[in-house]
Amino acid sequence: MLAHPGQMSACYFLALILIVALLLWLPVSSREFGSTSPHVAIFTAVSALSTCGIPVVNTAVHWTIFGQAVILIAVQLGGLGVMTFASMIAIATSRHIKVSQRLLTATELGATKLSEVKSIITVVLVSTFAIEAITFAALFPGLYRSNGGRVGRTVWQSLFYAVSAYNNTGFTPDATGLVVNSWGVGLPIMASAFCGTIGFPVILNVFRTTRARRSPRHWSLHTKLTLVTTIVVVAVSLLWFLAAEWNNATLFPGADDSKRFRYALSAAVMPRSAGFDITWVPQVSEQTKVFMSAVMFIGTGSSSTGGGIRVTTFVVLLLICRAALLNQRDITVFHRRLPRQVRLMAVSVAFTCLMAVYVGAIALIIATGCTFGDAIFEASSAFSLGGYSVGVASPDSPASLYILAVLMLVGRLGPMTIAYTTSKTRPQSVVRYPEETIGVG
Repeated sequence: MLAHPGQMSACYFLALILIVALLLWLPVSSREFGSTSPHVAIFTAVSALSTCGIPVVNTAVHWTIFGQAVILIAVQLGGLGVMTFASMIAIATSRHIKVSQRLLTATELGATKLSEVKSIITVVLVSTFAIEAITFAALFPGLYRSNGGRVGRTVWQSLFYAVSAYNNTGFTPDATGLVVNSWGVGLPIMASAFCGTIGFPVILNVFRTTRARRSPRHWSLHTKLTLVTTIVVVAVSLLWFLAAEWNNATLFPGADDSKRFRYALSAAVMPRSAGFDITWVPQVSEQTKVFMSAVMFIGTGSSSTGGGIRVTTFVVLLLICRAALLNQRDITVFHRRLPRQVRLMAVSVAFTCLMAVYVGAIALIIATGCTFGDAIFEASSAFSLGGYSVGVASPDSPASLYILAVLMLVGRLGPMTIAYTTSKTRPQSVVRYPEETIGVG
């Protein structure tokens, strides 16, 4: 394991899945008589720890308060990152982190230097609990009114939504799921989910720049690309839902123009990773399902609570295409040149993830007989940790649950971590072969 730090991440993650699944399998976790099906318990554990949040049973109806608490803790651990939590234990017990642990944590959190690991862990903890606390306080008044003044129920729902929103997990503590019926409830959840998608390195960079009283032009290239691309993707999604689904009575039930904009904004923010209120998803048009699949596949920021190939990977692919078509030697953006390794990594990650989604979709078609469009949607949602479902995931089809669970594992760990886990380090060859061009395009 010390020779291959990626294996440590996979082992920690699998161990947590086993523990959470066993807790959910206990009779005390279910409101129904007896124990929960092992397939449902394992799938729910993976869904919670991966911060995907695809529910195959109604969270409020099926799970007891104990079961919901187990899911909530799993979501929090998944959002913080398995190796972040392991590093916290290492700091508390030995006051230092071994080099192998630092390398793994640096990969998990997107740090560029080993010396940044402790700083990023601090920012992870502070930003996570601070944003969740703010979200809890902002949600309490609106939920208090909707619950008819029941304090205990309001406290639990506010806490559950605050953790689920920031960690971009679609589990909800009420039987009907989240319906954005007021700005008092919808806006804090959307804002918290948006913060969770930009990634810890961005939060760290913005915090340091602000503390130094520097303008945004001093932000790192990673921060600029993440924020700009995220805003563009959300804006395009908003315009898409307003244009393509304007007359959709399920998405916009009897709404005026103001409410339509509010619902469309929620639909634009949530599918990238959050997955709240899945009731309207099966009723959207086929072209919107394809669009949502693409948005989920692009995903969120690097080292965030979300998934996908990441917005930075997506924009690097666009820059590579631009440079190739214009016959440019260097790939530049914001007066910076992207190194060759970044370009190779972006292409490798995008292709590997695309193949994972494609193979997963074919497996779903074989296991369930669903359409290709629904299979692509479900596979993209599981891999990108989007949390949306069109009904392919079902307790009646254990095969579909395990296929989606594998996709969620790949999406949470990342293809590069899995590659490092299964591969062996080989010395670089001292021989460089002659270069020869081939025909492409």
